[in-house]
Amino acid sequence: MADIYELQLTLDLPDSLLPADLALLRWHLGEEDGRQDEGYEYPLWDARGPARRIGGVLVGELHSDHGGWALTVRQEAHPDEFDDLRRMVLWLGARTTSWGAIGYLRFYESHLPDMLIAERGAVSSAVLRVERVLRSPTEVIPDPYA
Repeated sequence: MADIYELQLTLDLPDSLLPADLALLRWHLGEEDGRQDEGYEYPLWDARGPARRIGGVLVGELHSDHGGWALTVRQEAHPDEFDDLRRMVLWLGARTTSWGAIGYLRFYESHLPDMLIAERGAVSSAVLRVERVLRSPTEVIPDPYA
């Protein structure tokens, strides 16, 4: 058994983001024009290609958007990285223009993730727990007109 988690983030950042902040994000994403000076040992989100444990593909993208920046990250994470990941997610939460669900952290064998919620310049975790699961093979995506 491995101690691997899936971290997924999708959020927007303002166009007023400082050049040093953009450089730090780019460094974590493994981009050449990035610069690290915040005490991290290595980039957190530079892995690309097939994911070994969580399935799918590992990504990390930062793109200029109309009036800001769009960030998407999907990476495998080990608990040894949680201190750095926590620091980075809180740092993003203080800067994001997104509100509501911005991602999740999920143990690779779990069905339910812990949701990451951004509001008022902070990020919190919402732990999902269920008493009963209702499954529907025909309603994978709800029909809004039904």
